[in-house]
Amino acid sequence: MSLIASPIPKWVQTKSINSSNLKKQQRLPLNPNFFLSISERKRSRPTRCSTVVSTEEQNAAIFDFKRYMEEKAARVNSALDAAVALREPRRIHESMRYSLLAGGKRVRPILCIAACELMGGAELTAMPAACAVEIIHTMSLIHDDLPCLDNDDFRRGKPTNHKVFGESVAVLAGDALLALAFEHVAASTRGASAERVVRAVAELGRCIGSEGLVGGQVADICSEGVATVGLEQLEYIHMHKTAALLEASVVMGAILGGGDEEAVERLRKFSQCIGLLFQVVDDILDVTKSSSELGKTAGKDLIADKTTYPKLIGVEKSRELAEELKKEAYNEISGFDPLRVAPLISLANYIAYRNN
Repeated sequence: MSLIASPIPKWVQTKSINSSNLKKQQRLPLNPNFFLSISERKRSRPTRCSTVVSTEEQNAAIFDFKRYMEEKAARVNSALDAAVALREPRRIHESMRYSLLAGGKRVRPILCIAACELMGGAELTAMPAACAVEIIHTMSLIHDDLPCLDNDDFRRGKPTNHKVFGESVAVLAGDALLALAFEHVAASTRGASAERVVRAVAELGRCIGSEGLVGGQVADICSEGVATVGLEQLEYIHMHKTAALLEASVVMGAILGGGDEEAVERLRKFSQCIGLLFQVVDDILDVTKSSSELGKTAGKDLIADKTTYPKLIGVEKSRELAEELKKEAYNEISGFDPLRVAPLISLANYIAYRNN
């Protein structure tokens, strides 16, 4: 049965994230145990003085973000290389490694490590979970690029997995990576209690399942070519399809780092803001950058007749929304130790101002 022919699910509507700065809209409800309304968070969040945020920004400004990212990414790459060794059956492992080790900014695993270290945990404790989120991210890219979904020929400047290994092997490589992610967290995590490891595994499963990444992907497919898709449906898609895995990255790190419930929930809200921010910026880049600059096919959302933020509200309003989400992310983590939180502030800036 064609998913594209299926109607967009009719969710009951509540207040939209963007109603204050755009126009009065209503948004689709999200599972109250899954994502909270950002507008509700604004009402419920304790008032914090703006000088705290500016102090954190000052610390982020003197923080050597480039060096931090290079060093963390190098260690993540080494851990990923070890996690997916080249062994028999050789063909499937070649396919898995081809996409997993093809490069990338490693934002998700570094977010996981930074959240763990913010809570006082060690990088080594977070590393298996950090690898797991990147492994799942790679799985999602392999599957997204397939002809039955986005039908893309290039990813990270290289031919997509199915173009090199064939569709059948690409599908199975994604399946194998998904299974490996959960095995790796359960079997390789050290320095955290069994209870926290189980919580982290459950968090990962919830954020990528039918009410997370997969649910957002299905809603995205169902929305292609549908003229009535509005901001509320678009937010639903991106809070699930894109933001969910970023949320899992941060929350898993906070859990494994020993964070209490309040700290974990504050970081959850931060991750939801930067998750939606990531997609808004991605939509802007898709219509303002070339394929060579992006390392993937530019303008493919327009070709597929997908609803995007620039399509609905224009590029400038999309940039305003990105700035609002970045500020909201800052507010969610104000009050943490300024030096320890600097990596997360810098990562939020990086997501907001990246060029590919």
